[in-house]
Amino acid sequence: MKTIGIVGLGIMGSGIANNFLKNGYTVYVWNRSLAQRERFQKKGAIALGNPREVAERADIVFEVTAHDQSSRQVWLEKNGILAGANKKTVLIANATLSVEWIDRLIQECQKRELQFLDMPMTGGRVGAETGQLVLLVGGDEKLLDKIKPDLKAIAAKVFYFGPAGHGIRYKLILNALQAVHMVGFGEAIRTAQAAKMNLKRVSEALIDRPGGVITALAWQDYQSEPNPINFSIEWITKDLTYAKQSTKNLDLPLLEAVLKQYQRAVKKGLGKKDWARINNLPAKK
Repeated sequence: MKTIGIVGLGIMGSGIANNFLKNGYTVYVWNRSLAQRERFQKKGAIALGNPREVAERADIVFEVTAHDQSSRQVWLEKNGILAGANKKTVLIANATLSVEWIDRLIQECQKRELQFLDMPMTGGRVGAETGQLVLLVGGDEKLLDKIKPDLKAIAAKVFYFGPAGHGIRYKLILNALQAVHMVGFGEAIRTAQAAKMNLKRVSEALIDRPGGVITALAWQDYQSEPNPINFSIEWITKDLTYAKQSTKNLDLPLLEAVLKQYQRAVKKGLGKKDWARINNLPAKK
């Protein structure tokens, strides 16, 4: 059985680590928070002092950080992942990152002749906790096939998109589409309110149409904010910003309009709120 390394024990990283432990894997972990490392040590993981030590010991290393800045640090610093990995180590970037940074990271791995896959995830907190994530992969397909049996511990589905970097590109496309749908639902509800319609009946009919999964989530969270949240406003704003940066030469008015709405919510101090709460903001002309 392969050994597993997890760098980053936030919502997603914690879920992944827990499921590998439940499936009998030896799991090495690192997180900036000492308290979080100690919490996982009590669960049976082996807590280490830095990402380099994780990469030195694990067969497969999953990097599950928050954004470009934290990702760069855990990969490139002197005690980072790249400093500890060898040619047999399978390195995986699970965070939703910018195209610019993922392409740089791919180059850094290629220079060192290291095995690398970009593998952002969808499924949120619940998917991570239950081992039902959907993994979106770019990189060497033969390498992916070698580790697919291990991925069953954390994922219900694995989609392969092509060369390294294509997993991230797809994730940004997906998040942009879902954000457009989320904000579109808010406009539909405000239109129904203005027409003095029964919102419960409107929502039930909308959920029954194509795209009902996001609509159902939006309606549920419109009525009351989930606790814990599924996905924060600040994180979808980050992902939409990365998506816009990767499409500088394209005319994408829907993406730009939705990004502006989420940026407005962040400016109002709502960044930590669930991303569906965008629809509870007062309409602004």
